[in-house]
Amino acid sequence: MITRRTSLSLLIALAGLVLMGLIAVLVVLPQKPNQSGIGGPFSLVDQKGQTVTEAALRGTPSLVFFGFTHCPDVCPTALFEISELYKALGANGDRMKTFFITVDPERDTPEALRAYLDSFDPRIIGLSGSPEAIAAAMRAYRAFARKVPLESGGYVMDHTALVYLMDKKGDFVASMNFDRPPEENAKRVEALF
Repeated sequence: MITRRTSLSLLIALAGLVLMGLIAVLVVLPQKPNQSGIGGPFSLVDQKGQTVTEAALRGTPSLVFFGFTHCPDVCPTALFEISELYKALGANGDRMKTFFITVDPERDTPEALRAYLDSFDPRIIGLSGSPEAIAAAMRAYRAFARKVPLESGGYVMDHTALVYLMDKKGDFVASMNFDRPPEENAKRVEALF
């Protein structure tokens, strides 16, 4: 005969077993730190000729932006807004990194990036590389770019215009909204320190 007390004991024991099983499954299953699928391995060259990999994103919050130096409006505007964010961060600006990755490695050599970025905050790091290395970085960030010929000859690049906010682990947090005041975006970044 099963008494009320026995039933309660069995339920508690069963609940304990279920809880232990759940804990075991969570410990055994591999954990995916970056559930968004945005971000990942890359190996590029900065404007000083030094190799930079995704490891550079670890340790501080980072911004990642894909663009090109011949961009007529989107890129200089975004880089200006990022420079304003650095001003709003004040001394804390040294605790954030920004990577401007070219989508036009044909024209954007490290030297071209260095000259172009002289107009913006000096903490912005320009990255270039082979077309294959750039394509790999774009895939990692789910970014898009394509060459658009101009009637006059030459070309421009149609590209993803998001500024990716990454946390101290190098994981994607959100895209930055530069319609907000720089001080508001500064608080968003500071929350990741």
